[in-house]
This record gives sequence, C-alpha cells and structure tokens, in this order.
Amino acid sequence: QVQLVESGGGLVQVGGSLRLSCAASGRTLSGSAMAWFRQTPGKEREFVAGISWTYTTDYTDSVKGRFTISRDNAKNTLYLQMNSLKFEDTAVYYCAIGRSPIPGMRNEDYGYWGQGTQVTISS
Repeated sequence: QVQLVESGGGLVQVGGSLRLSCAASGRTLSGSAMAWFRQTPGKEREFVAGISWTYTTDYTDSVKGRFTISRDNAKNTLYLQMNSLKFEDTAVYYCAIGRSPIPGMRNEDYGYWGQGTQVTISS
C-alpha cells in the first residue's frame, strides 16, 4: 500500500521560511514525477511545484523565486523549501506521486496523495 506522509507545516510569520517533507513508502518512485499542491477552503486544490524523475522542476508563477522543490530518490522523499512566505501561501499542502515521469499541473496527473499539512502565515 502506497503511503505519503507530509511533515514540516506550521505557523510562521510573513517573510519567514518553512521546509516541507514528504516521505513515500509502499512503492518505488522510480520513473515518477512528484509534486506539491495546496488548497484553501472553498477553492480547488492547485499546483504549486513539480519535479520530474530526472530533477526537472516547474512552479506556479506565484511561488517562482521563493519556493524550491527537490527530491531524494534514494530516500523516497520529496521536499519543498518555502522562503519569503506571504499571507496568500496559507493553505493545506499536499504531496503527490505522478502518473508519468513528467510533472503535470492537473490533479488528475497524480495517482497518490498525502493527507496534507497545514501551513499558516501570520503577521
């Protein structure tokens, strides 16, 4: 059974930093893209950042230059370094395993999801 467990969320002030982690178990990540999505109440889950099996990255415009996605294939772990955090970054963040080696931006491009971790930005 595939399991994704996110950690690292919490409460941080505007301008601060957080590092999210996502540990995968139950299957190899070989050949799969991975990604981070986020969701706020009343809105659809949206793509934040993705990384291919060969470490090519992609970001939504609002986080470019502030967030960095990375992965450690040997440890089956995905990371998201978030710097210069803004109020609008407040959300539940989810990691996901893609259905292909290339990260897509749609929810349906991913077949496995974590339970989410809350990130709250305060003044």
